[in-house]
Amino acid sequence: MCGIVGYYGKDYAAKMVLDGLSQLEYRGYDSAGIALIEDSGHLIYAKEKGRLKNLEETMHVQNLEGHIGIGHTRWATHGAPSKVNAHPHLNEARTIAVVHNGIIENYMELKKELIGYGYKFVSDTDTEVIAHLIDFYEAGNLVNAVYNAAKRLKGAYALGIISSNQPDTLIAVRNESPLVIGVKGQEYMIASDIPALLKVTRDVYYMDNGEVAIIEKGKLRIQDYAGNLVQKTLTHIDWDIEAASKNGFDHFMMKEIYDQPSAIHETLARRLDSNKMIQLDDIKLSKQEFEQIQKVYIVACGTAYHAGLVGKYAIEKLAHVPVTVDIASEFRYSDPFIDGNTLLIAVSQSGETADTLAAVREAKRKGARVLAITNVVGSSVARESHDVFYTWAGPEIAVASTKAYTAQLIAFYMLALHFARIKDTIAYNDYREKVEQIEKLTPAVEEILSRKETVKEIAQTLLEAKSAFYLGRGLDYMSAMEAALKLKEISYMHTEAFAAGELKHGTIALIEEGIPVLAIVTQDRLAEKMISNMKEVKARGAYVIAIAKEGIEHIHEVADKVIELPKAPDLFMPILSVVPSQLLAYYVSTLKNNDVDKPRNLAKSVTVE
Repeated sequence: MCGIVGYYGKDYAAKMVLDGLSQLEYRGYDSAGIALIEDSGHLIYAKEKGRLKNLEETMHVQNLEGHIGIGHTRWATHGAPSKVNAHPHLNEARTIAVVHNGIIENYMELKKELIGYGYKFVSDTDTEVIAHLIDFYEAGNLVNAVYNAAKRLKGAYALGIISSNQPDTLIAVRNESPLVIGVKGQEYMIASDIPALLKVTRDVYYMDNGEVAIIEKGKLRIQDYAGNLVQKTLTHIDWDIEAASKNGFDHFMMKEIYDQPSAIHETLARRLDSNKMIQLDDIKLSKQEFEQIQKVYIVACGTAYHAGLVGKYAIEKLAHVPVTVDIASEFRYSDPFIDGNTLLIAVSQSGETADTLAAVREAKRKGARVLAITNVVGSSVARESHDVFYTWAGPEIAVASTKAYTAQLIAFYMLALHFARIKDTIAYNDYREKVEQIEKLTPAVEEILSRKETVKEIAQTLLEAKSAFYLGRGLDYMSAMEAALKLKEISYMHTEAFAAGELKHGTIALIEEGIPVLAIVTQDRLAEKMISNMKEVKARGAYVIAIAKEGIEHIHEVADKVIELPKAPDLFMPILSVVPSQLLAYYVSTLKNNDVDKPRNLAKSVTVE
């Protein structure tokens, strides 16, 4: 959601900022803008509604001179998508430019105050308040003005600020919204996400809440809100921009679907010793500490929440520990029963999800131990948790999550086995067997991908449908929830997941002639009941598509179409059943000519509530 890039260095800032913003397009945006300090010391700016190419074509900003600049891709929160609401926002004298990610909660109060002082506002945004507030406090010292303004702001914000009054200065501020600083000699970049920096450097500083970075006359210093210098550790990013390229695929989503065998293998193999025992070096939870855990919560949003539902099943089955799963945005307001005997597992691909981060802080405040599952090293959730499980799926660019989800499932399976070993609830041979079964998931996913043409043909049958439903029981219902989310978010087709056993309790009223019903049938002990449910909807005119484990009896007799999956133990079938549902969503979306990687109204990283 929204992208910030700033540049200070020897190269032309316009080019560097635009290149950086282009690497953040996956985050979702509706307008874009840029501000530069020309070599003459003047501040110039340009902004346009729509894609970056509109900005480039209209203003020819690639050719603008200047070695300091900031840019932004906006996703509308306050005010409709428009040229006037796009960032950067400026003061009335056009000497100060600000780009901002996040939401200023007290902007109305500040706006009213500033209007009283004679300030005039031209946009509907909360961000414009910041530019005028810095102007209000500026008295020959931009840094002091930024400090005074930042202390008045309430909410989440990451800021990039330049001023023609101090043409050799770039300032960044972070509070609750991610911001990193890339360093290469006396060349610096600020950005809201790592990919924006990688053409320049892979050495970064992660800013923490309440920190101000001041790049001035070729030197960087980072201070807290009290003005104290902060010593930071430089982090080297060990993946490069090629890892985020499409590698010949038409869309990032399809590339990332194909990345899944590697993501599964990497997440598991890096943590197996020579005896194929799981070693979780970043998790220091001892047997004694784990035995004191009385409650386990899993909190997450969207796709990560669905992974958490499977994680609950795995932990309860293997480690015999009761687990509660909650949506992070609900958890933080439900006053959960958390104390020092609670383990909270927070799941977030980006590690910056605002509601999940708030749940982490609430749990820590009440004394809980927090374990993070995230894909981004050094992210906020990772840094604020006691223990971290990195999924090592590599950068995920498409808004619709695919490989991050399967990697999260592998993480939960490994945690469940690790906890079971700590608690002695699993025999050694059973433990080893399950590790070997997880290893076999990599070639099984590759086999499913080799059958993608079958899924593409089935996608054709969904194009005219206004609605579709997924059915499942047990783990298959959890997989159905994720499958329905994928189809609705990129094809824009109304899709819901139902627990198949609940059909008679109201939902079967929605079944009508020709409506697509996709039944996930992978749980051996529930297959017979699922067959009965498929017969129920088919008798009422549904067009039934089954995603089923090989060998399920009578499945071809009941379903109109069948997508068969390689055999695996029931516990691990969610890894396999999700792949054809991802492919199905992808093909329906492309056949409708939708923007697959950047679906409407959505953003990759939801960093505001």
